[in-house]
Amino acid sequence: MIKFFKLDEKKRMTRLPEFEEGCWVDLVNPTDDEVEDAIAATGVPEEMLKAALDEEETARFERDEDCTLFLVDTPTIRDTDDGDTYETIPIALIHNSKCIVTVSLRGNPVLGDFISNRTPVDTRKPVLFILTFMMGNAKKFLSNLRQIDKKSLRVQAELHRSMKNKELIQLLDLENSLVYYSTSLSANIGVFNKMERLPVISQNEEYKDLFDDVAIEMRQAVEMCNIYRDILSGTMDAFASVISNNVNIVMKLLTVITIIITIPTLIASWWGMNVQVPFENSSAGFWIVIALSVVATAVSSYFLIRMTNSIRIKTPKLKKKKRRGE
Repeated sequence: MIKFFKLDEKKRMTRLPEFEEGCWVDLVNPTDDEVEDAIAATGVPEEMLKAALDEEETARFERDEDCTLFLVDTPTIRDTDDGDTYETIPIALIHNSKCIVTVSLRGNPVLGDFISNRTPVDTRKPVLFILTFMMGNAKKFLSNLRQIDKKSLRVQAELHRSMKNKELIQLLDLENSLVYYSTSLSANIGVFNKMERLPVISQNEEYKDLFDDVAIEMRQAVEMCNIYRDILSGTMDAFASVISNNVNIVMKLLTVITIIITIPTLIASWWGMNVQVPFENSSAGFWIVIALSVVATAVSSYFLIRMTNSIRIKTPKLKKKKRRGE
């Protein structure tokens, strides 16, 4: 899909029927024909337009004679049968002397705020447009990280009540999401730092202040992501140890039960052989054997239970601590 937008005289973003100089061209999962139309209208090279259409493309900064490309990762939430999946996809922000072009595989909520005028932005100021997007993108990372943290705490609460594979898999998925977020944020900072070298930023006080604000938000996102990832990684290790410990406890209990049951079985086996045994001619022999079994079982149970009376099959509750960056 290809759309054209421009800021009107009332400072509102309006959609245009066709391309105009000074407009914003928004490409979302474009077809080959739409890419060719965008190339003809904007003069942007094909390799720049198609850079963000590869989900594995890494963030980078690129310039040629007329065009400047900022390829960054943006957070997205994908609905699946197992719940929400947090991931990142690349988005390209390109500008030249004619226009601004954005390219992505899926709709972006930050750009959606631009279109709906929730976040005012001027399409005739490409650097300001890109810095404003960077700010919104960093805030979106922060918002998703808080959602991941809340979901992680909710899953942990369920694990405290009962150990299930479903909850453990959910924690593993969240940990993987944090790894992807951490990698994407690090790559975005590398691209963002290259923007500081642009003369238009260093020579414009307004752009410089906004650049510093974006830098603060991005550093906070990186710090939060690293903290949440370390905490979740430690939590997964703790639950793995708890599960392993619970298995050992169950095996100990089963061993104790087996030993207790074996003792009367062993005594009964001796008196069931076709050989002479004590009390075989006594009318009270049966009851004597029963008494011996009960006494032997009681004594062995007493000592075995004393050895295992401190064993409890419980999952320790992990205390929630105040995290930095919230």
